[in-house]
Amino acid sequence: MPDHVAGDLHEPSTLEDAFTAASALVLIAVPDTAVDVVTRARAAGIEHIVVVSSAAVTAGHDTTYNLPVERAVQASGLDWSIVRPGEFATNALLIWGPPIRSGRRVVEPYPEQAGNPIHERDIADVVVADLLEPGRRGRVDTIVGPDTLTKREQVAAIAAAVGDHIALDEVTPEQARSFYREQGGFAADNADWLYGLTSYDGVEGATDESLDVTPPPDSAYRTLTDVLGRPGRSYAQWARDHASDFTRTADRTAGPGHD
Repeated sequence: MPDHVAGDLHEPSTLEDAFTAASALVLIAVPDTAVDVVTRARAAGIEHIVVVSSAAVTAGHDTTYNLPVERAVQASGLDWSIVRPGEFATNALLIWGPPIRSGRRVVEPYPEQAGNPIHERDIADVVVADLLEPGRRGRVDTIVGPDTLTKREQVAAIAAAVGDHIALDEVTPEQARSFYREQGGFAADNADWLYGLTSYDGVEGATDESLDVTPPPDSAYRTLTDVLGRPGRSYAQWARDHASDFTRTADRTAGPGHD
């Protein structure tokens, strides 16, 4: 069997070769086809599915995207594990990366909103542990990063990593939405929800929680120390790991951009 096989979760019939001879599956959210994908995985001999879900399910905000995938897997009769990451630290790269690269600038309506961004490598470590350790089956882990930081503090950490000042422009939610819609990509696709103009499930005029204060601690949210017995990677480490991703366009003197 080749090392890499193409398949598309939106087209479950394309996954047969990928499932051949496999015993485990890491599954991300495509709710419309989840039942079909899981059914085909079981028929192909998959024994264990690790779902990469979202902490929004734990908070009760996500009822239409990740939750249906979790339910399809739990109802499958297969072994399962569920990893619900909180805010991916890489969201900062997808949202703030282009304006930082082009002008050392961040546009943000809620600079004092605090969160616990998690390094993508920590998420991957939990997924791998769930795949390899039979004793971890049947777990649901909502995981967050070790540092509680405001958006302002996150921008400062990125500035320290790149060695340059980054301006933070405080704007209204509507202004932020307009700015990031024009930017395109992930930021445009998620601007309404990110800035409290719709709920996570896309209900206009509804918000899931206050965006300008630190939410109370919740024992359902666990760090890597709780889940794997070792500390998670700090946000400062994440910023250093991605410093070149925040600087490559601004430092280029010729040639096309790659935003």
